Amino acid sequence: MEKAATAPREIKRKRSRLPGNKMTPLMAIIIVLLFIYFLLVAYPLFWMICNSLKSYKEIYKNIWAMPKSPLWNNYALAWQRGISKYFLNSVLVTGSTIVGAILVSALASFRFRGNQLIFILCMGGMMLSPQVTLIPLYKIIQALHIHNTYLALIIPYTAYRIPLIVMLIRSHFLSIPKEIEESAILDGCSSFKVFYNIFLPMSKPILLTCTILTAYYAWNEFLYAIIFIDSDKFRTIPAGLMNLRDALQTDWGVLLAGMTISAAPLIILFLLMQKQFIRGMTAGSVKG
Repeated sequence: MEKAATAPREIKRKRSRLPGNKMTPLMAIIIVLLFIYFLLVAYPLFWMICNSLKSYKEIYKNIWAMPKSPLWNNYALAWQRGISKYFLNSVLVTGSTIVGAILVSALASFRFRGNQLIFILCMGGMMLSPQVTLIPLYKIIQALHIHNTYLALIIPYTAYRIPLIVMLIRSHFLSIPKEIEESAILDGCSSFKVFYNIFLPMSKPILLTCTILTAYYAWNEFLYAIIFIDSDKFRTIPAGLMNLRDALQTDWGVLLAGMTISAAPLIILFLLMQKQFIRGMTAGSVKG
């Protein structure tokens, strides 16, 4: 009985002696730096949410104070003044960009004859900055008669995301053992079935990572959204928020409420996919 009672104590002592259970000075410094970084990221969001619940006078009276009586009506006003329309446009443009960019990139990353040339061409696209190609791209969109349409945003967004996504997906595809593909072909699977039934299911983390990166870009893009779109009917949230500003007086509470609504989907998306995002960023890091 005495041996049985002392066994758990000995196990705890052995665990406490392990180096992983000790707080080293380096670990303490890293934790402090991460906490400071968290404050730098979280505080602007907290400030934006707090001021979105204030009135115009209350914001100018003390911009750093907490709201005395939260004005949840600011969110309703922001939604009624056009955020609902801009929100739906952003969902449509972002969703279409995600589907198009990931589908094209996954097909371009698959193993087939000539895929090395396609990879080199895609990597060449990373050398082109969106700002540099603004004028020729504007002329192309005018020539295609898609100016002031959803396609004027979806096509450029998809094209500029493909190089990065091809690089990520291809590095993961190369880490998949070739024997799996060969055994599937011997069992009678076509190349499309190998791609659809083997490569895509095994690449879920990297595909979700690409989804987050593409959504972040397409949802927040501002330059093309104000140049290629003239009508309020097709504006996305970044460009639409400008309409909440008046020439003489801006209701900052309503404007900040609209900014909070625009930021919420990406924050929720990342919180739901953070585990897959971390796995996807490390997937295929050995081969590439």
